[in-house]
Amino acid sequence: MEKIHLPKIDFNKPKMESTREGYARGLVKAGEKNTDVVALGGDITSSTKVSLFKEKFPDRFFSIGIAEQNIAATACGLALAGKIPFYSTYGVFASGRCWDQIRTSICYGQANVKIGGAHGGISVGPDGATHQSLEEIAIMRCIPNMRVIVPSDAQETEKATLWAAENFGPVYIRFGREPVPVISDSATPFEFGKIAMYREGGDVSIIACGPMVYDSLKAAELLSKEGIEAAVYNLSTIKPIDREGIVFAAKTGAIVTAEEAQIMGGMGSAVAEVVVAERPVPMEFVGVHDRFGESGTARELMHAFNVTYIDVIKSVKKVISRKK
Repeated sequence: MEKIHLPKIDFNKPKMESTREGYARGLVKAGEKNTDVVALGGDITSSTKVSLFKEKFPDRFFSIGIAEQNIAATACGLALAGKIPFYSTYGVFASGRCWDQIRTSICYGQANVKIGGAHGGISVGPDGATHQSLEEIAIMRCIPNMRVIVPSDAQETEKATLWAAENFGPVYIRFGREPVPVISDSATPFEFGKIAMYREGGDVSIIACGPMVYDSLKAAELLSKEGIEAAVYNLSTIKPIDREGIVFAAKTGAIVTAEEAQIMGGMGSAVAEVVVAERPVPMEFVGVHDRFGESGTARELMHAFNVTYIDVIKSVKKVISRKK
């Protein structure tokens, strides 16, 4: 596996942009390319940035209100009529409140519905536990026919959104509110269903998704100064998972997974399912450990929940000691 192109990252002062901005840009571009692309909002159109699509294509936007089951069912109907609907709201509501409609109407029938899950993770901050979606990776990836994407930055979110519009079938895209470091550019490839190597290293493999890809790269740079060379992988496609790519990553003999979500059933669990069956190696998991979110600033919560580059470093050292 070859290392993917990345622009130079300033770890002291990285460029920042929220992934919801990338989602909105991708949705508008998809709408420009294909007049069948339509958008549905759940009374928080400005917060998800889908207002950009609404402003450009007012006749192709539908405000359903705070009625997530209706949004999912309406999107399914539009898909069956030949449209390409994107419905967007906070991830905890987009996935949880209408799980039955997603499972039975959308996925069982393989309807061409795209779901934009905003405010992913605890980095939403002061909105608190009810609005911090930590479980949706687990509950979405367990449904047959659903595909799950957790992009690492705004650039990748834009590319993932365009990919979803151009490929048939149900897709769940997770994105966030707070600005996060931009680690890729227009030349950085996005290949759905494939893990991407962002940094080479032979001592341990760090597999991350979402904003934890940046934290993993930062951790790897600091570890290198201590003589530990970590490979860093971006696993933006959680389902279908790249089994061959994960087996390749396991060649270092140790793996750390990093995500801003519940570990139980999340990306770390998905990786472990492959590792235990294909190439067992010691693993450590950075993520949320079976608890609800809290209110606070984004960075306060990331530290409180032990999902930062500091925790990646600790987990790397722990897993290497087990490897030895």
